[in-house]
Amino acid sequence: MNLRANPFYLSGEDIAWVEQTLSGMSLEEKIGHLFCPIGLSSEESDLSKLLEDYKPAGVMFRPGPTEEVQSVHRYLQSHSKIPMLIAANLESGGNGSALEGTEFGRQMQVGATADVQMATNLGTVVAKEGRAVGCNWAFAPVIDIDYNPHNPITNTRTYGSDPELVGAMGKAYVEAVQKQGMATSIKHFPGDGVDYRDQHLVLSVNSMKPEEWDRTFGEVYQQSIDAGALTVMAGHIAMPEYSKQLNPALTDAEVMPASLAPELLNDLLRTKLGFNGMIVSDATSMVGFTVAMKREEAVPKCIAAGCDLFLFNKDLEEDVRYMRQGIENGLLTLERVDEAVTRTLATKAALGLHKRDLEAELDSSVVGCEEHKRMAEQCADKSITLVKNRDDILPLNLEQHSRVLLIGLGDDPDMFGHESSTVESFKSVLELHGFHASIYDTSEFTMRDMLQSVEDFVADYDVVIYVAKYVTASNKTTLRINWARPMGIDAPWFSEEIPTIFVSFGSPYHLMDVPRVPTYINAYTSNQVTINAVASKLIGHTSFTGISPVDAFVGQWDTRI
Repeated sequence: MNLRANPFYLSGEDIAWVEQTLSGMSLEEKIGHLFCPIGLSSEESDLSKLLEDYKPAGVMFRPGPTEEVQSVHRYLQSHSKIPMLIAANLESGGNGSALEGTEFGRQMQVGATADVQMATNLGTVVAKEGRAVGCNWAFAPVIDIDYNPHNPITNTRTYGSDPELVGAMGKAYVEAVQKQGMATSIKHFPGDGVDYRDQHLVLSVNSMKPEEWDRTFGEVYQQSIDAGALTVMAGHIAMPEYSKQLNPALTDAEVMPASLAPELLNDLLRTKLGFNGMIVSDATSMVGFTVAMKREEAVPKCIAAGCDLFLFNKDLEEDVRYMRQGIENGLLTLERVDEAVTRTLATKAALGLHKRDLEAELDSSVVGCEEHKRMAEQCADKSITLVKNRDDILPLNLEQHSRVLLIGLGDDPDMFGHESSTVESFKSVLELHGFHASIYDTSEFTMRDMLQSVEDFVADYDVVIYVAKYVTASNKTTLRINWARPMGIDAPWFSEEIPTIFVSFGSPYHLMDVPRVPTYINAYTSNQVTINAVASKLIGHTSFTGISPVDAFVGQWDTRI
């Protein structure tokens, strides 16, 4: 551990602060500094109890109203003995920290621009808006590689399936964010996107052989590490081939997720890749972590294996007790505790948290500002990808296509219950351009509706446009389309009868479920600027310039027909 080297680059004064702070901490304070719980309440009494009872190194709250988020973070920093790391999932915009924040665009939308400047813009937006509400740590960028179209978690959270593109975009994001005084956390080491499972629900696996991993994920991680990424998030992802190469004595049952695998954290990440910064586990409430071993062992072993910070909890009081027991029974040494706390303190020193004036940074006017919205518009305009246009029906015009039938798919509420209707928003935009649009309602259809005359159906409309929004979320094991009963009545059975366009505002892989649709567009993000941009391109006001960062034809012969 070299505090003067990448990624800390600490001065002698900063190192003195780290050493003095560590030497002044009791064992209980050090144990508390191994934890970063999730914040569940904005009440000052609850915040006070969190600080007094546990003294965590950091915390992460889900997005809330700007002023409330600022108030919570102000309270935490002003009442904490040691400055706190305040994290947010800032993968796609400032909306990861505050509800009013700019939704810049999902990472795959950025990748589809093929313009590294857009990754820089994303990083700049998230850092400025995050800091404006008191955050100093981005749980981003996602530098997973989306090799498997059936993976339900990576998908549009990634920059794509090309390691060269992912590496360049991830590096640009890291540099932009940290230039603004915010730490990044490259994730999810050792790399998600290879299998089809979700570490929230099961231990997922990166099945690559070491040589293949070195050429792909290894190169991607190396770029961001060399660029100075302050932290790495260790996923609950096993990598059996590499683990066994590094430790041939391991049996299958002994292969652990990276968050519990010393050979991956120490031999691969620290020694081979040269990462000198702080390692944080992914959320330890995930099933990928909880099934690996008994929790009373897993809690201390997570730190013993090489993680410096333990993210989230099942029960914080219980986990703190397990950590203390692990020290008492020898699963976790005091030397390792000091090393972990030192790296966390060094991360704080690298950000200058012991010197910064939080109050001077809080600025509501930055959150969702017009400058950032214009940057998001540029990204949307440059990213939207015309994957397939077999019948060359674009651009649409009012003379031939004024009567539009819209079929909405997906649009489920997010994990916080927030609802939105992409198809309703799209309808409004089309109507502003003079089209008459109606939405197909399949909620109460019966077998009789399936027997509708083809000629009658075709006579009612000039074009059918699908508006699909299936986005990744924990506990959603697939992004495939489940068509309405009876007999998939909302499926494109009519695509040879009437001009049909499919627009995906989420997963880029829907051609596997609509292989014969003649016109297919990937938009990657469902924010309003992207909806506006898609409409503009459909009617020919702007051109399609996006380059697909994945195989949108999913390797199937019939998707190109």
